[in-house]
Amino acid sequence: MKFLEHLREAERTIQYVDHMIYITFPLVKDKRLLFKILTEIKSAIVNCISAILQYEYINERIVLYKSAKENFETFVKRCSPRYKITKEEINAILDLFDIIERYRESPMGFFKDEKMIIVSESMKAQIITMEKIKFFLFLTKNMVRKAKTMFIQK
Repeated sequence: MKFLEHLREAERTIQYVDHMIYITFPLVKDKRLLFKILTEIKSAIVNCISAILQYEYINERIVLYKSAKENFETFVKRCSPRYKITKEEINAILDLFDIIERYRESPMGFFKDEKMIIVSESMKAQIITMEKIKFFLFLTKNMVRKAKTMFIQK
């Protein structure tokens, strides 16, 4: 079933990211890994959301759209309450997506110590710390746990 594939992929990505944060990064200290870690966390979140949407679609509780934006809105409005995903967690997901987008569009981004600094075109800097990255990983693990709990209950 497709929703289980998405969930398994999210779990694999979480294990990979966990290893990169706690073992690989401290060992190699390659600052470019920080952005790779963030994109992998986003990938795990997207897979978890896809699993939830697929599961809800199979059980005929929602309609899926061709637009990712519409499907995300469905996830926020119809699925997140059922899975006990809070507004704060939704805002953190949006924050992560925004950070990745800003980094990709940024004319200048660099790394200092264990921080990623993104500079916008207006020269406004945003600092992403390792603690924030670990928070995003925790958020992802929590979402997967909530999804698995709901899938098992049914």
